[in-house]
Amino acid sequence: MARLRCLLVAFVLLAAALRLPGDAIASRGHHGPAAHDYRDALAKSILFFEGQRSGKLPPSQRMSWRRDSGLSDGSAAKVDLVGGYHDAGDNVKFGFPMAFSMTMLAWSVVEFGGLMKSELQHARDAVRWGADYLLKATAHPDTIYVQVGDATKDHACWERPEDMDTPRTVYKVDPGTPGSDVAAETAAALAAASLVFRKSDPAYASRLVARAKRVFEFADKHRGSYSTGLAADVCPYYCSYSGYQDELLWGAAWLHRATKSPMYLSYIQTNGQVLGADESDNTFGWDNKHAGARVLIAKSFLVQRLGALHEYKAHADGFICSMVPGTATDATQYTRGGLLFRLSDSNMQYVTSSAFLLLTYAKYLAFAKGSVRCGGGVAVTPQRLRAIARRQVDYLLGSNPMGMSYMVGYGARYPRRIHHRASSLPSVAAHPGRIGCSQGFTALYAGGANPNVLVGAVVGGPDMQDRFPDERNDHEHSEPATYINAPLVGALAYLAHSYGQL
Repeated sequence: MARLRCLLVAFVLLAAALRLPGDAIASRGHHGPAAHDYRDALAKSILFFEGQRSGKLPPSQRMSWRRDSGLSDGSAAKVDLVGGYHDAGDNVKFGFPMAFSMTMLAWSVVEFGGLMKSELQHARDAVRWGADYLLKATAHPDTIYVQVGDATKDHACWERPEDMDTPRTVYKVDPGTPGSDVAAETAAALAAASLVFRKSDPAYASRLVARAKRVFEFADKHRGSYSTGLAADVCPYYCSYSGYQDELLWGAAWLHRATKSPMYLSYIQTNGQVLGADESDNTFGWDNKHAGARVLIAKSFLVQRLGALHEYKAHADGFICSMVPGTATDATQYTRGGLLFRLSDSNMQYVTSSAFLLLTYAKYLAFAKGSVRCGGGVAVTPQRLRAIARRQVDYLLGSNPMGMSYMVGYGARYPRRIHHRASSLPSVAAHPGRIGCSQGFTALYAGGANPNVLVGAVVGGPDMQDRFPDERNDHEHSEPATYINAPLVGALAYLAHSYGQL
């Protein structure tokens, strides 16, 4: 069995070297041995979120080298904003990527939570930690608190969250400073989270969906991008480069799924084209939600048989076909090793989000006994979509030219010098004394491994040549982020189940 596994991995690597993304190999189905321990990777991908927590940590905290932080967040604005997540390797709480991360984590649970078994409760806990914070951030009508921390001053320091002494300035959107993008994303996150708790905690779910409705109404009524009024504070970190139209469509799609209200169906039908439903943008991530909205709305046609949304099947097909190698509409670049490559900065976020959409759309297609028609009349089956997604996940976990897992703590070889303040500095247990703002930079430029292993963290990943230097100061490739992990949770749950590991 071990020899067969080695041969399979070798075959995948050979195909990668020949610029084959691996889907042809996997099209035989799941009869052979799994290339990876997807169940172990799933558990670790969820555990990572505990390392990103801000606020008062619960007794159940498993990432034990972290301690309480940000306990006065929001006090400057006389509002309780304690809790939530740091998005990546710094100590700012950016509401825009945090909300997207929660939408995708919730979607992972909604689609594949039934397969997670013992990990389901941990996944729910991770969603609730973020949802609780978003409830706080939207507690005041027509106001959404979208950031805690002066990003410029935070980035001028290298310090543990537990030691933060940079300004915890609070930023908000309201009717005078609109932010339809961040507001509609927040509404999407709340609506998606409500589905996670619909059966296990119906009272909490009702609270989440009620808040989602109110926040979406604000987003739609007071239109504008938060990058306009808050440009000096949110840019260049998380500017809304794609505008706010995609988030309005995305938010309406999630509210339709959570409420089944004809009001949101009507909204999608009336506004879809104006909001860019048929645009050919094929990058799905924290900024641009069009592709995700297309797949989500297409479910209503494929599964619920809502004929009024039939065009979203074509819109979703367009995105999916852009990732299928060898079709006339193939618009995706792959590295020689077979990794989907969108952008050099944190490319792995597009790998995980695209893999999730491939698996989710394959699920909807299989239910409807359908397929995707790509350019030239090529019929692409759900099985092939799953194979393409699996190839991406396998690359991430170590089936790549470097032989390296890009998930910290998974496999024998993984990134040891990730761009992450808390991981790179001694823990409070190891060094109880405060580490000052400038003092911490010694760790940033040091050559040794990080003292704290941020288990489950997925970094930005290799460059276009499949190279990864593992340098702490290389944030483009070495920084983890919640929005990289969130969609991966669902993909790993599916793969672990399909190979009999769950």
